[in-house]
Amino acid sequence: MKKLLLLLVISFSVISAQINFDDYFVDKTMRLDFFHTGDKTSETISFDKLIEEGIWSGSKKNLLDKLQFGHYMLKVLNPTDKQEIYSRGFSTLYQEWQTTEESKTTIRSMQGSVCFPFPKSKILVELYRRDKKNVFQKLFEKEVDPSSYFIIKEKIKPFTSFKVHYSGESSNKLDIVFIPEGYNKDEMTKFKDDCTRFSGYLFDYSPFKENKSKINIWGVEAPSSESETDIPGKGIWKQTILNSRFYTFDSERYLMTSDYHTVKDVAANAPYDQIFILVNTTKYGGGAIYNFYSMTSAYDKRANQIFVHEFAHGLAGLADEYGNDNTYQDMYPTDVEPWEPNLTTMVNFESKWKHLIEAGTPIPTPSEEMYKNKIGVFEGGGYVAKGVYRPTFNSIMNSFSSNEFNLVCKEALEKVINFYAE
Repeated sequence: MKKLLLLLVISFSVISAQINFDDYFVDKTMRLDFFHTGDKTSETISFDKLIEEGIWSGSKKNLLDKLQFGHYMLKVLNPTDKQEIYSRGFSTLYQEWQTTEESKTTIRSMQGSVCFPFPKSKILVELYRRDKKNVFQKLFEKEVDPSSYFIIKEKIKPFTSFKVHYSGESSNKLDIVFIPEGYNKDEMTKFKDDCTRFSGYLFDYSPFKENKSKINIWGVEAPSSESETDIPGKGIWKQTILNSRFYTFDSERYLMTSDYHTVKDVAANAPYDQIFILVNTTKYGGGAIYNFYSMTSAYDKRANQIFVHEFAHGLAGLADEYGNDNTYQDMYPTDVEPWEPNLTTMVNFESKWKHLIEAGTPIPTPSEEMYKNKIGVFEGGGYVAKGVYRPTFNSIMNSFSSNEFNLVCKEALEKVINFYAE
């Protein structure tokens, strides 16, 4: 046991060891665009381009990812000694697509992109993905020379940005950028008003309202040619800047875009850690992927709930806690512990919220009245009814009959906010 504890301490020390930003980086952002290509069981990552963007808005203290969330991991290494100098977890639309029926018979390519501080000298960029046992395996490696004249320095889609809520310097704040989808040039005032409205929604909910001073919110005035968005199932197609659509993966309410490089081009007009896309539609829908982007209908009657639900996916990788969706297959294998902080398969429950459960609460926890307001282990979550468990009978990650995050989700959200704001 003592040896095990020592190994855990050493492991945590390695993850939490900090890199001096000024030793390796300058105060700018480098973006590497790529493509995922494959089918249900295969994936190849191919390089597309490098772009120099504005100031580095991420943390200059927490350069190494100590959260270990996401299906993928970006690692930046010093090539001379292979020291890891930056890392960040993320997930993708491609990896979600691989759990759909279509992926069994179709090869597809999808856009990917990662950002990291602009290096002073040559670096090695590596991309890893979790295997079926949740172990990261390397998929991609590229040496990057910051002096290369092939690095794009022009702003690909220049637009005006504005402050929605400002708390201070970006390097020690969580920076959120709102970008518009389906707002035409005459609707930019409407978009700005919506940014203010959604900022208010965010700070109505815990733990965001308690951490308001740690958060910046920006907006980008990026008009579309036409208003609203695509609804393929209804034969409706609109010319919009981000090419979003309902019926993603043939799920009507799943409102997303596969044009990720354009999303990043527009977001680059402001400092950001998180991208949130407001879609000018009254139709119910939205979606979000961890450290990728989040999106919601701006005018659904439940827009506030959809917004914070989706943002929790994008910011902290919180999983859906409902168990009745057939869109995905084998999203959460029951023989491994999910990385998402609010789900468990009981394979390694010690790593999750066991410390929050009151003595005497049965595990698993029955869906009985006496436990409905307690932290427990309730079966059903991650789109399946059996084998995957959630922390509470209900929460806003489960259904909109609840209007708050449970304690497990609040702890995870606050941990991520502090990660950016330290």
